[in-house]
Amino acid sequence: MKKIMISYAAYGGGHLSAAKNLKEHIEENYPDCEVFLFDCMKYINRVIDKVCGSTYSGITKNIPWFWGKIYYHTQEPIFERILSLSNKVLAYKLGRLLKKYNPDVIISTHFFVGHMCTILKQKGKINSKLATVITDYGEDPYNEWTCNYNFIDYIFVAHDKIKDTLIKRGIPSNKIFDTGIPISNKFLANYNKSDILNELQFTPNKKTVLFFGGGELGLGKNKTLDIFECLIKNFPNTQVIAISGKNENLKNCFEKITTENNKNQNVKILSFTDRVAEFMAISDLVITKPGGLTSTEALVSNLPLLAINPIPGQEEENAKFLETNNAAIWLKKTDDINSILNNLLNNDNKLLEMKQNIKKIAKPNSTNNICSLLLEN
Repeated sequence: MKKIMISYAAYGGGHLSAAKNLKEHIEENYPDCEVFLFDCMKYINRVIDKVCGSTYSGITKNIPWFWGKIYYHTQEPIFERILSLSNKVLAYKLGRLLKKYNPDVIISTHFFVGHMCTILKQKGKINSKLATVITDYGEDPYNEWTCNYNFIDYIFVAHDKIKDTLIKRGIPSNKIFDTGIPISNKFLANYNKSDILNELQFTPNKKTVLFFGGGELGLGKNKTLDIFECLIKNFPNTQVIAISGKNENLKNCFEKITTENNKNQNVKILSFTDRVAEFMAISDLVITKPGGLTSTEALVSNLPLLAINPIPGQEEENAKFLETNNAAIWLKKTDDINSILNNLLNNDNKLLEMKQNIKKIAKPNSTNNICSLLLEN
Protein backbone atom coordinates (compact mmCIF):
# COMPACT_ATOMS: atom_id res chain seq x y z
CA MET A 1 0.00 0.00 0.00
CA LYS A 2 1.36 3.41 -1.01
CA LYS A 3 1.78 5.95 1.77
CA ILE A 4 0.84 9.50 0.77
CA MET A 5 1.58 12.43 3.05
CA ILE A 6 -0.18 15.73 2.28
CA SER A 7 1.27 18.62 4.25
CA TYR A 8 0.15 22.22 4.57
CA ALA A 9 0.44 25.30 6.75
CA ALA A 10 -2.81 27.00 7.69
CA TYR A 11 -1.90 30.62 6.91
CA GLY A 12 -4.79 31.60 4.70
CA GLY A 13 -7.44 28.94 4.12
CA GLY A 14 -6.45 27.98 0.57
CA HIS A 15 -3.46 25.80 1.48
CA LEU A 16 -5.58 23.65 3.79
CA SER A 17 -8.48 23.45 1.30
CA ALA A 18 -6.17 22.30 -1.48
CA ALA A 19 -4.70 19.64 0.81
CA LYS A 20 -8.16 18.42 1.87
CA ASN A 21 -9.34 18.26 -1.74
CA LEU A 22 -6.42 16.03 -2.69
CA LYS A 23 -6.98 13.79 0.33
CA GLU A 24 -10.68 13.46 -0.51
CA HIS A 25 -9.96 12.46 -4.10
CA ILE A 26 -7.26 9.93 -3.24
CA GLU A 27 -9.37 8.24 -0.57
CA GLU A 28 -12.33 7.97 -2.95
CA ASN A 29 -10.38 6.73 -5.98
CA TYR A 30 -7.19 5.00 -4.81
CA PRO A 31 -8.01 2.25 -2.30
CA ASP A 32 -4.40 1.05 -2.41
CA CYS A 33 -3.20 4.32 -0.87
CA GLU A 34 -3.01 5.37 2.77
CA VAL A 35 -3.29 9.14 3.16
CA PHE A 36 -1.96 11.20 6.05
CA LEU A 37 -2.89 14.91 6.21
CA PHE A 38 -1.06 17.15 8.64
CA ASP A 39 -0.30 20.78 9.52
CA CYS A 40 3.47 20.88 9.21
CA MET A 41 4.13 24.12 11.10
CA LYS A 42 1.86 23.16 13.98
CA TYR A 43 3.66 19.82 14.26
CA ILE A 44 7.14 21.35 14.19
CA ASN A 45 6.52 24.07 16.76
CA ARG A 46 3.12 25.22 18.02
CA VAL A 47 4.52 28.48 19.39
CA ILE A 48 6.13 29.45 16.07
CA ASP A 49 2.97 28.39 14.25
CA LYS A 50 0.79 30.52 16.52
CA VAL A 51 3.09 33.55 16.17
CA CYS A 52 3.23 33.19 12.37
CA GLY A 53 -0.53 32.69 12.11
CA SER A 54 -1.46 35.62 14.35
CA THR A 55 1.12 37.86 12.65
CA TYR A 56 -0.25 37.00 9.20
CA SER A 57 -3.85 37.59 10.30
CA GLY A 58 -3.02 40.78 12.14
CA ILE A 59 -1.06 42.35 9.30
CA THR A 60 -3.46 41.37 6.51
CA LYS A 61 -6.43 42.59 8.53
CA ASN A 62 -5.09 45.83 9.97
CA ILE A 63 -2.26 46.97 7.69
CA PRO A 64 -2.65 44.98 4.46
CA TRP A 65 -0.37 47.36 2.52
CA PHE A 66 2.48 46.27 4.81
CA TRP A 67 1.85 42.63 3.92
CA GLY A 68 2.36 43.60 0.30
CA LYS A 69 5.75 45.08 1.23
CA ILE A 70 6.67 41.87 3.05
CA TYR A 71 5.46 39.70 0.17
CA TYR A 72 7.54 41.43 -2.47
CA HIS A 73 10.62 42.22 -0.36
CA THR A 74 11.06 38.63 0.81
CA GLN A 75 11.84 37.82 -2.82
CA GLU A 76 15.13 39.66 -2.37
CA PRO A 77 18.26 37.49 -1.88
CA ILE A 78 18.96 38.48 1.73
CA PHE A 79 15.46 37.51 2.87
CA GLU A 80 15.59 34.30 0.85
CA ARG A 81 18.77 33.35 2.70
CA ILE A 82 17.11 34.04 6.05
CA LEU A 83 14.09 31.92 5.12
CA SER A 84 16.34 29.16 3.86
CA LEU A 85 18.32 29.12 7.12
CA SER A 86 15.17 29.03 9.27
CA ASN A 87 13.73 26.19 7.19
CA LYS A 88 16.92 24.19 7.62
CA VAL A 89 16.57 24.50 11.40
CA LEU A 90 12.85 23.67 11.40
CA ALA A 91 13.32 20.72 9.04
CA TYR A 92 15.10 18.73 11.77
CA LYS A 93 11.91 17.79 13.64
CA LEU A 94 9.99 17.19 10.41
CA GLY A 95 12.70 14.73 9.41
CA ARG A 96 11.98 12.57 12.46
CA LEU A 97 8.32 12.28 11.53
CA LEU A 98 9.07 11.50 7.89
CA LYS A 99 11.59 8.84 8.89
CA LYS A 100 8.97 7.20 11.11
CA TYR A 101 6.15 7.39 8.55
CA ASN A 102 8.35 6.76 5.47
CA PRO A 103 5.89 8.07 2.84
CA ASP A 104 6.20 7.15 -0.82
CA VAL A 105 4.92 10.56 -1.90
CA ILE A 106 4.87 13.91 -0.07
CA ILE A 107 2.53 16.57 -1.45
CA SER A 108 3.10 20.12 -0.16
CA THR A 109 0.51 22.87 -0.54
CA HIS A 110 2.58 25.52 1.28
CA PHE A 111 6.06 26.69 0.35
CA PHE A 112 7.43 26.39 3.90
CA VAL A 113 6.67 22.69 3.90
CA GLY A 114 7.90 22.01 0.39
CA HIS A 115 11.21 23.75 1.03
CA MET A 116 11.82 21.78 4.23
CA CYS A 117 11.19 18.51 2.40
CA THR A 118 13.71 19.38 -0.31
CA ILE A 119 16.31 20.14 2.38
CA LEU A 120 15.76 16.70 3.92
CA LYS A 121 15.93 15.01 0.53
CA GLN A 122 19.10 16.88 -0.35
CA LYS A 123 20.70 15.59 2.87
CA GLY A 124 19.60 12.04 2.13
CA LYS A 125 17.18 11.93 5.09
CA ILE A 126 14.22 10.97 2.88
CA ASN A 127 13.82 9.43 -0.58
CA SER A 128 10.12 10.14 -1.13
CA LYS A 129 8.77 11.62 -4.34
CA LEU A 130 8.15 15.32 -3.68
CA ALA A 131 5.26 17.27 -5.20
CA THR A 132 4.59 20.99 -4.79
CA VAL A 133 1.14 22.48 -5.47
CA ILE A 134 1.22 26.24 -6.02
CA THR A 135 -2.15 27.60 -4.91
CA ASP A 136 -2.29 31.04 -6.55
CA TYR A 137 -2.54 32.52 -10.06
CA GLY A 138 0.24 35.12 -10.11
CA GLU A 139 2.41 34.63 -13.18
CA ASP A 140 5.61 35.20 -11.18
CA PRO A 141 5.21 32.92 -8.14
CA TYR A 142 7.05 33.34 -4.88
CA ASN A 143 10.60 31.94 -5.22
CA GLU A 144 10.24 29.91 -2.03
CA TRP A 145 7.82 27.56 -3.80
CA THR A 146 10.52 26.17 -6.06
CA CYS A 147 13.91 26.84 -4.47
CA ASN A 148 15.87 23.58 -4.34
CA TYR A 149 13.83 22.50 -7.38
CA ASN A 150 16.40 19.81 -8.24
CA PHE A 151 14.90 17.75 -5.43
CA ILE A 152 11.24 18.32 -6.41
CA ASP A 153 9.74 15.70 -8.72
CA TYR A 154 6.45 17.43 -9.58
CA ILE A 155 5.41 21.09 -9.57
CA PHE A 156 1.70 21.68 -10.19
CA VAL A 157 0.63 25.17 -11.27
CA ALA A 158 -2.60 27.00 -12.08
CA HIS A 159 -1.89 27.85 -15.72
CA ASP A 160 0.67 27.72 -18.51
CA LYS A 161 2.08 31.23 -17.96
CA ILE A 162 3.33 30.20 -14.52
CA LYS A 163 4.96 27.20 -16.18
CA ASP A 164 6.66 29.52 -18.66
CA THR A 165 7.99 31.67 -15.81
CA LEU A 166 9.41 28.66 -13.98
CA ILE A 167 11.07 27.36 -17.14
CA LYS A 168 12.74 30.76 -17.55
CA ARG A 169 14.10 30.33 -14.02
CA GLY A 170 15.85 27.18 -15.19
CA ILE A 171 13.42 24.56 -13.90
CA PRO A 172 13.11 21.61 -16.32
CA SER A 173 9.78 21.64 -18.13
CA ASN A 174 9.22 17.93 -17.44
CA LYS A 175 8.81 18.74 -13.74
CA ILE A 176 6.07 21.34 -14.26
CA PHE A 177 2.41 20.56 -14.95
CA ASP A 178 -0.26 23.22 -15.56
CA THR A 179 -3.05 21.09 -14.11
CA GLY A 180 -4.80 23.85 -12.20
CA ILE A 181 -5.40 24.16 -8.45
CA PRO A 182 -7.06 21.14 -6.79
CA ILE A 183 -10.78 21.51 -6.06
CA SER A 184 -13.37 19.44 -4.25
CA ASN A 185 -15.49 17.09 -6.33
CA LYS A 186 -18.53 18.99 -5.00
CA PHE A 187 -17.85 21.59 -7.69
CA LEU A 188 -18.18 18.96 -10.42
CA ALA A 189 -21.61 17.77 -9.30
CA ASN A 190 -24.89 18.72 -10.98
CA TYR A 191 -27.37 20.66 -8.85
CA ASN A 192 -31.06 21.34 -9.38
CA LYS A 193 -31.22 25.12 -9.60
CA SER A 194 -35.00 25.31 -9.18
CA ASP A 195 -34.96 23.24 -5.99
CA ILE A 196 -32.22 25.34 -4.40
CA LEU A 197 -33.91 28.62 -5.36
CA ASN A 198 -37.18 27.37 -3.92
CA GLU A 199 -35.46 26.38 -0.70
CA LEU A 200 -34.02 29.88 -0.41
CA GLN A 201 -37.44 31.34 -1.32
CA PHE A 202 -35.82 33.00 -4.32
CA THR A 203 -37.27 33.39 -7.80
CA PRO A 204 -35.76 32.25 -11.11
CA ASN A 205 -36.72 35.61 -12.65
CA LYS A 206 -34.01 37.54 -10.80
CA LYS A 207 -30.23 37.36 -10.94
CA THR A 208 -28.62 35.66 -7.97
CA VAL A 209 -25.46 37.14 -6.47
CA LEU A 210 -23.23 35.21 -4.09
CA PHE A 211 -21.51 37.71 -1.79
CA PHE A 212 -18.53 36.74 0.40
CA GLY A 213 -17.90 39.45 2.97
CA GLY A 214 -14.34 38.54 3.88
CA GLY A 215 -15.02 36.12 6.69
CA GLU A 216 -12.84 36.14 9.77
CA LEU A 217 -10.39 38.70 8.42
CA GLY A 218 -13.13 41.11 7.39
CA LEU A 219 -10.76 42.97 5.06
CA GLY A 220 -11.95 46.31 3.77
CA LYS A 221 -15.04 46.26 5.99
CA ASN A 222 -16.29 49.74 5.09
CA LYS A 223 -15.82 49.12 1.38
CA THR A 224 -17.51 45.74 1.71
CA LEU A 225 -20.55 47.31 3.36
CA ASP A 226 -20.68 50.05 0.72
CA ILE A 227 -20.77 47.40 -2.02
CA PHE A 228 -23.40 45.37 -0.18
CA GLU A 229 -25.64 48.38 0.42
CA CYS A 230 -25.35 49.55 -3.18
CA LEU A 231 -26.21 46.07 -4.38
CA ILE A 232 -29.41 45.60 -2.42
CA LYS A 233 -30.55 49.24 -2.57
CA ASN A 234 -30.02 49.97 -6.27
CA PHE A 235 -30.57 46.60 -7.96
CA PRO A 236 -34.09 45.39 -7.20
CA ASN A 237 -33.87 42.66 -9.82
CA THR A 238 -31.26 40.77 -7.83
CA GLN A 239 -31.31 38.38 -4.90
CA VAL A 240 -28.28 37.96 -2.67
CA ILE A 241 -26.75 35.11 -0.70
CA ALA A 242 -24.39 36.89 1.73
CA ILE A 243 -21.75 34.88 3.62
CA SER A 244 -20.16 36.65 6.58
CA GLY A 245 -18.05 33.74 7.83
CA LYS A 246 -16.84 33.97 11.42
CA ASN A 247 -17.20 37.75 11.48
CA GLU A 248 -20.26 38.25 13.67
CA ASN A 249 -20.00 42.04 13.48
CA LEU A 250 -20.11 41.90 9.69
CA LYS A 251 -23.16 39.63 9.83
CA ASN A 252 -24.94 42.13 12.08
CA CYS A 253 -24.11 44.95 9.66
CA PHE A 254 -25.48 42.94 6.74
CA GLU A 255 -28.69 42.29 8.64
CA LYS A 256 -29.09 45.94 9.62
CA ILE A 257 -28.64 47.19 6.04
CA THR A 258 -31.03 44.55 4.72
CA THR A 259 -33.74 45.40 7.24
CA GLU A 260 -33.39 49.16 6.80
CA ASN A 261 -33.90 48.74 3.06
CA ASN A 262 -36.81 46.30 3.52
CA LYS A 263 -35.07 43.62 1.44
CA ASN A 264 -35.31 40.62 3.74
CA GLN A 265 -37.14 38.64 1.06
CA ASN A 266 -34.30 39.18 -1.40
CA VAL A 267 -31.34 38.53 0.90
CA LYS A 268 -30.22 35.41 2.76
CA ILE A 269 -27.43 36.03 5.26
CA LEU A 270 -25.35 33.10 6.49
CA SER A 271 -22.45 33.06 8.93
CA PHE A 272 -21.17 29.72 7.67
CA THR A 273 -22.11 27.27 4.96
CA ASP A 274 -20.78 24.02 3.55
CA ARG A 275 -22.90 24.55 0.44
CA VAL A 276 -20.66 26.92 -1.50
CA ALA A 277 -20.60 24.57 -4.49
CA GLU A 278 -24.42 24.57 -4.67
CA PHE A 279 -24.67 28.33 -4.28
CA MET A 280 -22.05 28.93 -6.95
CA ALA A 281 -23.92 26.59 -9.28
CA ILE A 282 -27.11 28.69 -9.06
CA SER A 283 -25.51 32.15 -9.05
CA ASP A 284 -24.95 34.62 -11.87
CA LEU A 285 -22.11 36.51 -10.16
CA VAL A 286 -19.85 36.08 -7.14
CA ILE A 287 -18.47 39.04 -5.22
CA THR A 288 -15.42 37.96 -3.25
CA LYS A 289 -11.83 38.43 -2.21
CA PRO A 290 -9.81 36.65 -4.92
CA GLY A 291 -8.14 33.92 -2.89
CA GLY A 292 -6.62 31.13 -4.95
CA LEU A 293 -9.13 28.45 -3.96
CA THR A 294 -12.24 30.64 -4.06
CA SER A 295 -11.22 31.90 -7.50
CA THR A 296 -10.67 28.33 -8.68
CA GLU A 297 -14.07 27.23 -7.40
CA ALA A 298 -15.74 30.11 -9.22
CA LEU A 299 -13.92 29.35 -12.47
CA VAL A 300 -14.88 25.68 -12.33
CA SER A 301 -18.48 26.77 -11.63
CA ASN A 302 -18.30 29.04 -14.73
CA LEU A 303 -19.18 31.94 -12.46
CA PRO A 304 -18.02 35.51 -13.24
CA LEU A 305 -16.26 37.31 -10.39
CA LEU A 306 -16.24 40.79 -8.98
CA ALA A 307 -12.94 40.81 -7.06
CA ILE A 308 -12.93 43.03 -3.96
CA ASN A 309 -10.43 43.82 -1.19
CA PRO A 310 -7.56 41.60 -2.37
CA ILE A 311 -4.68 41.20 0.06
CA PRO A 312 -1.65 42.96 -1.48
CA GLY A 313 0.68 40.34 -2.85
CA GLN A 314 -0.76 37.00 -3.84
CA GLU A 315 -4.45 38.02 -3.97
CA GLU A 316 -3.73 41.12 -6.02
CA GLU A 317 -1.80 38.88 -8.42
CA ASN A 318 -4.84 36.59 -8.60
CA ALA A 319 -7.13 39.54 -9.34
CA LYS A 320 -4.76 40.77 -12.04
CA PHE A 321 -4.72 37.36 -13.75
CA LEU A 322 -8.51 37.01 -13.64
CA GLU A 323 -9.12 40.51 -14.94
CA THR A 324 -6.50 40.17 -17.68
CA ASN A 325 -8.32 37.07 -18.89
CA ASN A 326 -11.71 38.83 -18.70
CA ALA A 327 -13.02 36.34 -16.16
CA ALA A 328 -13.41 38.98 -13.46
CA ILE A 329 -13.64 42.69 -12.79
CA TRP A 330 -11.33 43.98 -10.08
CA LEU A 331 -13.17 46.66 -8.12
CA LYS A 332 -10.49 49.13 -7.04
CA LYS A 333 -10.71 51.80 -4.34
CA THR A 334 -11.49 54.70 -6.67
CA ASP A 335 -13.96 52.83 -8.89
CA ASP A 336 -17.63 53.78 -8.91
CA ILE A 337 -19.43 50.84 -7.28
CA ASN A 338 -22.82 51.50 -8.83
CA SER A 339 -21.38 51.82 -12.33
CA ILE A 340 -19.44 48.55 -12.05
CA LEU A 341 -22.44 46.64 -10.68
CA ASN A 342 -24.69 48.12 -13.34
CA ASN A 343 -22.31 46.94 -16.07
CA LEU A 344 -22.48 43.42 -14.65
CA LEU A 345 -26.06 43.01 -13.49
CA ASN A 346 -27.91 44.96 -16.15
CA ASN A 347 -25.83 43.74 -19.06
CA ASP A 348 -26.41 40.10 -19.94
CA ASN A 349 -23.86 40.30 -22.75
CA LYS A 350 -21.11 41.20 -20.26
CA LEU A 351 -21.80 38.19 -18.03
CA LEU A 352 -22.05 35.93 -21.08
CA GLU A 353 -18.72 37.21 -22.39
CA MET A 354 -17.09 36.55 -19.01
CA LYS A 355 -18.50 33.04 -18.89
CA GLN A 356 -17.08 32.29 -22.32
CA ASN A 357 -13.68 33.54 -21.20
CA ILE A 358 -13.85 31.50 -18.01
CA LYS A 359 -14.26 28.31 -20.04
CA LYS A 360 -10.89 29.03 -21.67
CA ILE A 361 -8.96 29.07 -18.38
CA ALA A 362 -10.98 26.85 -16.01
CA LYS A 363 -9.46 23.46 -15.22
CA PRO A 364 -12.27 21.32 -13.75
CA ASN A 365 -10.21 18.12 -13.84
CA SER A 366 -7.33 19.57 -11.81
CA THR A 367 -7.56 17.26 -8.80
CA ASN A 368 -7.96 14.13 -10.89
CA ASN A 369 -5.07 15.09 -13.15
CA ILE A 370 -2.72 15.82 -10.25
CA CYS A 371 -3.51 12.51 -8.58
CA SER A 372 -3.21 10.56 -11.85
CA LEU A 373 0.24 11.98 -12.52
CA LEU A 374 1.42 11.25 -9.00
CA LEU A 375 -0.10 7.87 -8.36
CA GLU A 376 -0.38 6.14 -11.73
CA ASN A 377 3.21 6.53 -12.93
